[in-house]
Amino acid sequence: MKDVFKTVLMGVTLWLASLAAAFAQYDYIDIRNPSLKKIPIAIPNFRISPTDSVLSLKSSNQIAEYLDFTGFFKIMDREMFLMDPNNPETDRATVKFQNWKTIGAELLVTGNILTQGDLVDMELRLFDPFKGEMLIGKRYKGWTKDIPQMLRRFCSEIIYLLTGSWGVFDSRIAFVSTATGHKEVFTCDFDGSNPQQMTRFKSITLTPVWGMDGTWIAYTSYAKGQPDLYILNPSGKQGTIVSKKGLNTTPAWVPGQFKLAATLSFSGDQDIYLLTGDGKIIKQLTENWGIDTSPTFSPDGGRMAFVSNRSGTPQIYIKDIGSGKIERLTYEGKYNTQPNWSPRGDKICYSTIEGGEINIHAMDLKTRQAVRLTYNAGKNEAPSWSPDGTLIAFSSNREKGISRIYIMTAYGTDQRRLIQMNGEQFTPSWSPKGSGN
Repeated sequence: MKDVFKTVLMGVTLWLASLAAAFAQYDYIDIRNPSLKKIPIAIPNFRISPTDSVLSLKSSNQIAEYLDFTGFFKIMDREMFLMDPNNPETDRATVKFQNWKTIGAELLVTGNILTQGDLVDMELRLFDPFKGEMLIGKRYKGWTKDIPQMLRRFCSEIIYLLTGSWGVFDSRIAFVSTATGHKEVFTCDFDGSNPQQMTRFKSITLTPVWGMDGTWIAYTSYAKGQPDLYILNPSGKQGTIVSKKGLNTTPAWVPGQFKLAATLSFSGDQDIYLLTGDGKIIKQLTENWGIDTSPTFSPDGGRMAFVSNRSGTPQIYIKDIGSGKIERLTYEGKYNTQPNWSPRGDKICYSTIEGGEINIHAMDLKTRQAVRLTYNAGKNEAPSWSPDGTLIAFSSNREKGISRIYIMTAYGTDQRRLIQMNGEQFTPSWSPKGSGN
């Protein structure tokens, strides 16, 4: 047994079945469909040896919570299951597909866990009960503490099979919180768990944003008395401080590059500049008498959306980086700010003030049609797309006027609070894939 666990490396996986045919045959989820039907999925307790009912229940519940988080699935009530809970089904030979078809389960997840002290050998499978086929089979080895990572990786496999995207399970979210009595930068896992404090300035810190590869966070802090731009490695390594005269605010990373744009006012006007990751100015991106701020880039880095009051009120514009051409994007509403470009490149979400309310809209860049995503629920601001473009994190004061972080689907459904912690939370920034713990 010890030899089985000799090389205990998280991430060592073994295919239990070929998925080549499955990828061609199964297309359950069209994430572009606003009328998405949730898939009924059954997740019974896992089989575990030696017997540990607590770990069995905890592991199967965690899978259910992770998949429920996506908004793609309807988690089925275990009271409906036509199986012996003390004798869980695990593989194709033992799964009674007809029973799962009878209760309407379109997908089934089973698990078999072998433990030896703190070592874990876990087999997880996804079945299609109606076709009687296994879609995914994975085996993971690691320590007991690695179980959440194993479960997340399997959930990523499920989402990839059904959508063609790896989902959000290894991403993180940066945000500002007053939990310490000051506005500091924190990060948490994709689902709001494991919050960690990143800055300790005991000052005002604003607008954190992740670099495209998830290894750096840029933000503005008043730690030295004026709004300076900081570039921080989440592992704790302090990077560059951009401290030019005036404002140094609203950073945004260029996708796939160690470059970022930010609003600087050392020249007298608030314009957007392109900087190296070391804080050196490469070039000026906007030049106008008005205020230009809040840049965000298309996934290929070829275009930049930003906010400007050059037309009299804050509106969103798009600049083609190559040609320099600038066009106005928003015309409805007198106050449109905080744009965030979808990682799929097809939409920009933003905050707008209308009728005394602050709400989040998403504009289709092809049709130039905007859809309102929040309604009659306080002030809703600072939208940030998930790395797969299926979810949006945002801040809202809908609960007793206190700002919290919420998430919703790309179409505004399934809105719920994300983080449970003291103080207020603001301006979430969703990391790219691959930055989770």
